[in-house]
Amino acid sequence: VIIDIDARKKAEEALAASNKRLAEQSLLDGLTGIANRRRFDETLTREYRRHARGGALLSLVILDIDHFKAFNDRYGHLQGDACLRRVAGVLRQNAARAGDLVARYGGEEFACILAETDAPTAAALAERLRQAVADLDIPHEASPTACRVTVSCGTATARCLPGGSPLDLLARADAQLYRAKAAGRDQASAERCPA
Repeated sequence: VIIDIDARKKAEEALAASNKRLAEQSLLDGLTGIANRRRFDETLTREYRRHARGGALLSLVILDIDHFKAFNDRYGHLQGDACLRRVAGVLRQNAARAGDLVARYGGEEFACILAETDAPTAAALAERLRQAVADLDIPHEASPTACRVTVSCGTATARCLPGGSPLDLLARADAQLYRAKAAGRDQASAERCPA
């Protein structure tokens, strides 16, 4: 009887560990190893609600690799995957505070949730991220912007309030991303003051 209980307990522990690994893997991007879109969405909603309890500031940076389709066309998808992994790694290194989250938002787009971060600090981080990607010095001969891989960044900050929506913050950061692209790419654009 004791042996049966021991075996059953070990099997239950193994199953629990396996379920935990599966749950963690379901929230990670398989290519880059950083958070995936699902985890990003869940974290943004949770952090917005948490920040709303005290009216705290929450910032968001959205980044897009400039002319990534041209990169894939020129160098192939294996090199494109390697590029995505390197960019994800440098983003993770530079947005590494305990409350921050770096995620692959989709395709060649990444996002960083910056807990309790004001607009100037978020803008400075976006510029640091842009420069860190440029410093990787990954060749990109097909880019009309630069001879290396670059990113465009959009940043927004919100004072979170009960009844507010994290989707508003996301839309504002996205608008800043498109502003950076329209201004020539390889730059960070930030709102002047939080909403």
